Amino acid sequence: MFATLKFVRSSVVSMRLAVFKALVAVTAVTTPSTAATLSTSETQSIAATITPTGFNVESQSAPSKISHHIAVGATRYREYAHLLEGKRVGLVVNHSALVGDTHLVDFLITRKVNVTHIFSPEHGFKGTAAAGEVIDDSKETHLNIPVISLYGKNKAPPASVLTDVDVLVFDMQDVGVRFYTYISTMHYAMQAASDTNTPIIILDRPNPNIRYVDGPVLKPEFKSFVGMHPIPVLHGMTVGELALMIKGENWINNAENLDLTVIPVMNYSRRQSYTLPIAPSPNLPNATAIELYPTLCFFEATTLSVGRGTPYPFQLLGHGKLALGTLQITPTSMPSALHPKWQGTLLAARDLREANIRGLQIELLIQHYTLFKQHGLTFFDRPDFMDKLAGTDQLRLSIEAGMSAKDIRSQWKGDLEDFKSVRQAYLLYPE
Repeated sequence: MFATLKFVRSSVVSMRLAVFKALVAVTAVTTPSTAATLSTSETQSIAATITPTGFNVESQSAPSKISHHIAVGATRYREYAHLLEGKRVGLVVNHSALVGDTHLVDFLITRKVNVTHIFSPEHGFKGTAAAGEVIDDSKETHLNIPVISLYGKNKAPPASVLTDVDVLVFDMQDVGVRFYTYISTMHYAMQAASDTNTPIIILDRPNPNIRYVDGPVLKPEFKSFVGMHPIPVLHGMTVGELALMIKGENWINNAENLDLTVIPVMNYSRRQSYTLPIAPSPNLPNATAIELYPTLCFFEATTLSVGRGTPYPFQLLGHGKLALGTLQITPTSMPSALHPKWQGTLLAARDLREANIRGLQIELLIQHYTLFKQHGLTFFDRPDFMDKLAGTDQLRLSIEAGMSAKDIRSQWKGDLEDFKSVRQAYLLYPE
């Protein structure tokens, strides 16, 4: 009823068969009455201090009209309860690990699961810290459970801590973009699990950008925490599917030793819309920001503001020395955006909230690069970071060379086709 994976690269054909058999079994399972399903209303978690948004990501490619209720992996408790029974459980989670309107920590504790440790990613367990802000270890005092930061001195659960953990559970809401760092944290958790012979369970969730597979495939020399795998910027996979690929393609050491279980989403297809019950991180507060993020994140390597420190993060473009639009707005330092670009400067920003920007639109980058060049203004002020985001220096160099969007896309067309071919064996959900 769930996908338990002990596959190696040499058995990719048998793995594909097993995955699809698991999918057939998954769709036949009824959501257990003991596990609440996700609500479309606003929700609260014990960890979240971000106001839930309850936004809907509409498909741009004729979304399926299937009315079956989507049940995320965490809600399907009967399918993984036996893996936790009598075990010391470590949770790799943040505020987005919701089971209905209950956080996974509370959900498991009320079912007498022995949760001994929490491991938190970028933005922290409560999902409120600014991007790039170092997170210290802490403790959830009302639960008396230590919270070990994986975005500070540690990137992976320390081996010394995992001696007191029998099984790891990963549950976070991802957005399907390579440089969104939750999948990097998942990678390190999988590596630590393999190194210490600790089983790991991935509770899968839908990907709001699953319709798109686009952008350059990362080259090894540009590997970093904002890009760890040879996948495109938009990979079109859920975290569960990507975990299967990480193991199956041996992207961690001793991948064959990893005891990996994926609990899939029930009643989900790649063309369905999905309502996220809570903002996945402080600066992606709504569906519009999530749609714009794959394109606008590249502007973080430029002199332009993307709206951090304003009510509209990842929904605008502004510059202190050049009017780009009519939206008058001033970036301000706040807990979710410490010292944002152009802090305290009134910007005439370009409002993108109604723009028809989907997937990865490099035309927007080219347009603004050309505009800034005409005005004698610096555009790329962090070229190394741009190359890390792109997974290659080819995108930046091609823009600087004046190449068209069509010609730039042709450079990664072959790599995309190769990626799509390889990833097919790991896909859990139909079109």
